[in-house]
Amino acid sequence: MNDWYTVADAERILSPALLFYPERIQRNIERMIAIAGQANRLRPHVKTYKCAEIIRLQLAAGITRFKCATLAEVQLLLETGARDILLAYLPVGPAVEKFRALVVAHPEVRLACLIDGVDRLGAWRNTDPPIRFYLDLDVGMGRTGIAPAAARELFDALQRSPHEFAGLHIYDGHIREADVAERRAAVRRAYAQAEPLIAYIDAQTAEPYEIVCGGSISFSAYAEYERLTLSPGTTLLWDWGYGSRFPDLGFAIAAVLLTRVISKPGTDRLCLDLGHKAVGSEMTELSVHFPQLPDARKCVHSEEHLVVSTQHADRWPVGAILYGFPRHVCPTVALHEQALVVEQGRVVGQWAIAARRRIYLM
Repeated sequence: MNDWYTVADAERILSPALLFYPERIQRNIERMIAIAGQANRLRPHVKTYKCAEIIRLQLAAGITRFKCATLAEVQLLLETGARDILLAYLPVGPAVEKFRALVVAHPEVRLACLIDGVDRLGAWRNTDPPIRFYLDLDVGMGRTGIAPAAARELFDALQRSPHEFAGLHIYDGHIREADVAERRAAVRRAYAQAEPLIAYIDAQTAEPYEIVCGGSISFSAYAEYERLTLSPGTTLLWDWGYGSRFPDLGFAIAAVLLTRVISKPGTDRLCLDLGHKAVGSEMTELSVHFPQLPDARKCVHSEEHLVVSTQHADRWPVGAILYGFPRHVCPTVALHEQALVVEQGRVVGQWAIAARRRIYLM
């Protein structure tokens, strides 16, 4: 019996190729909603898959709010019919005017972005139209954001400005405890940093605002707080890195790489056409897991080649097809212009990875 990831007509697929499995994506959407309790608690991140068809699957499931990281992803969401979009990024330079232009062009859409300092308001002096801002809080990530204890001044400055305070954004990508109890405790500690600020804001305004929390690993713990909006992203496609470390979350790998053996540089080695240009490779370990070759170890990884060692190299002749689960799916998807869509073991079409195309000029 063939495994779920194999493709009956694989011989016509040029490698390396990215494969998407919609039935598994749909199951992941259902799992996200089950964890959240209801679809309207979710604001999933687009950065993992960057394609319109997966956005439409979520819209059909009742998910109406989205988060993204690039202006290209904002435009993709607009084109796909999303009407509530948070650019979870800090626009600078010409990106300020580009974002403002999108707000002007789409008054029917609730568009917002992040801010993390009073001094950042100066870049948004033009008040036509007002911009919706989420305060970006740093609860330990150390990347962007303002410390919650220092954020009152920013909230007060925003209240005095012509712009709109739309909510808080709390991302905690540093929380990666494999043990569920330890992970929940880490989430409670992170959220506790923001609670005094939330109490202060509640006392200052009766206007409703959103608190967007967590990522793919922590959002299930934040689901315990009824008030919060949850923001997973990798959950749509999942990957070997998260799947092997966090099996309790229950998501299914839905993106697979098809590769071929192109040479055999030794009795225990295989050279594959799966270089850095086809799979996210920022980690030191092997960047892809081969279910057919679980003992594979990385020897050499370069732009167009991946050489692995295995005790079973003799079973795989030149031209043989292997399937690989990316260890980190997000940068992997961004390396491909399209994904082949596999249903019931056959390729039925392809989906463009549309938002991988960056915007460079106003």
